[in-house]
Amino acid sequence: MDIETIKSPENLVYAKPELMNDNHMHYCPGCSHGVVHKVIAEVIAELGLQEKTIGIAPVGCAVFAYKYIDIDWQEAAHGRAPALATATKRLLPDRMVFTYQGDGDLAAIGTAETIHAANRGENIAIIFINNGIYGMTGGQMAPTTLSDMKTSTSPEGRNVETMGNPLKILDMLALLNGVCLATRTSVHTAAAVRKTKKLIKLAFENAMAGKGTSIVEVVSTCNAGWKMTPAAANDWMVEHMFPYYPIGDLKNI
Repeated sequence: MDIETIKSPENLVYAKPELMNDNHMHYCPGCSHGVVHKVIAEVIAELGLQEKTIGIAPVGCAVFAYKYIDIDWQEAAHGRAPALATATKRLLPDRMVFTYQGDGDLAAIGTAETIHAANRGENIAIIFINNGIYGMTGGQMAPTTLSDMKTSTSPEGRNVETMGNPLKILDMLALLNGVCLATRTSVHTAAAVRKTKKLIKLAFENAMAGKGTSIVEVVSTCNAGWKMTPAAANDWMVEHMFPYYPIGDLKNI
């Protein structure tokens, strides 16, 4: 079969999203970020929102989202993405505004901004990458790090007696009246990627419809920080992360 036949529309199964730039991906092999970037780019294109979408990228691995998706971006200080998204959406209410945040950003230094934006019911979407660790800065313990999980700052494992319990911030956010969607998903299989795409599309549609705040938590791997192969990291996530951060809707109204 020649290459033109393979590329013909009737034979095409997957293709690079039209909104993805040609920049070389810097993420570690096996990282979930690249998959989520692809899904977001596809959703924006399918909704016809390229000219109306503004992404907010904070600090951490998530900051580099602006390099890969061809939309307008703003960069926020660490943890302040929901505050910047609030201002952006209120000044430009016809725009599709979303934040793209890791757990160290959203659930640590940005906890207050996240809770108060959601409590106000700001018409934004929050994409939350939860890999249970600070990935960019050296694999330190995050608020979402599991009990007994080893990191560079908890080399003997997280001790809940001295370090507290892993923070289920999505469960907290689901209790707020301003939140219309609080859901967990993943991207470790093809079926999971398809499900994540539907949820992100729903979150974007909610924001444009003025329904309030939508949060999509993507339970993810950091195989470099976890010091595992990509395949082993996926298996570890299913065995250990999913029981504590179960996949599914916590709120969908």
